[in-house]
Amino acid sequence: MSAIKARCLVRGSINVDEFFHVKEVVRPGETIASTQFERRGGGKGANQAAAVARAGGSVALVGAVGEDGRWHRDDLGKFGVSVDQVSVVQTEPTGRAIIQLTSAGENCIILYKGANFALTESPADIQARLTGITHLLLQNEIPWDTTVAYLTQAHKQGTVTVFNPSPMPSDAQLHGFPWASLSWLLVNEVEIADLLNALEGQHVADIQDPLSNIRRLSAHPRFSPAVNVVCTLGAAGVLMHVPSIPEPIKVPAAKLQGTVRDTTGAGDCFTGYLVAELMRAYERGASAQLSREELVNVVKLCAQAAGMCVEKRGAMESIPLREEVEKRLSEV
Repeated sequence: MSAIKARCLVRGSINVDEFFHVKEVVRPGETIASTQFERRGGGKGANQAAAVARAGGSVALVGAVGEDGRWHRDDLGKFGVSVDQVSVVQTEPTGRAIIQLTSAGENCIILYKGANFALTESPADIQARLTGITHLLLQNEIPWDTTVAYLTQAHKQGTVTVFNPSPMPSDAQLHGFPWASLSWLLVNEVEIADLLNALEGQHVADIQDPLSNIRRLSAHPRFSPAVNVVCTLGAAGVLMHVPSIPEPIKVPAAKLQGTVRDTTGAGDCFTGYLVAELMRAYERGASAQLSREELVNVVKLCAQAAGMCVEKRGAMESIPLREEVEKRLSEV
């Protein structure tokens, strides 16, 4: 019998990231000087697709760029991402992320949608794109209706679905979201609190208690109790709630060998690596029954990849190869 081959589709954003290096993030009414300017390829969809590829997964990206973004599409191909379904549109420039990057490695980001909202797809188009796909990865930098359409169709086809709700959707969008179509939710401690508050309709979440927020979210009647929840906590590590495992899983953050230089792409790196690991489990026939120990090892790998990512500048360029991550893990 031939081996099962996992294939991931990312339906997401493709941006040009414009970095302005500053001492501190600008405040309202303030004008400050930037000490350095850089332009790189970005977008959460593109970054996460690149991370899946760097982690060894087979991944295709569906999205759009303007004429000014052809170089970015070409670069994604060099990272190992299939870009045959990345369109070049004439009506809009490529999406933009304006990033203020401080000397401490923190960032503040403004998004411009650009070509990310210019792609029109019918239900038949979506169904065709999902044919043969085992894993679907979504974010929130493309039209909301498109995200929901992909999610619901993928669920109908038995595809493993992964959603990283960043930027955070509106309360109304979250109330109407088809949570029962979702397999994995990836958030950070701020996003899990915002999500719980949105579903509750009032401020009830304590950002300092992400475990309580995860438990309350999983039990919420608007949510689906079958969803696996992964919550990244920065320097505090990662929390994971898997319905088939009685107790939550807590994994510490990776140990760094250098200083924190840029946190921009760490979350996307973690997400892409996690999806790639789910794909590897799928190919082994173990995707629905990963043990606690296996999940801990998966998260350790993802956390180490994200830790290595912050030691370098840039988002996509800083994503390490899987063999580099495994080597680092063997050294700590």
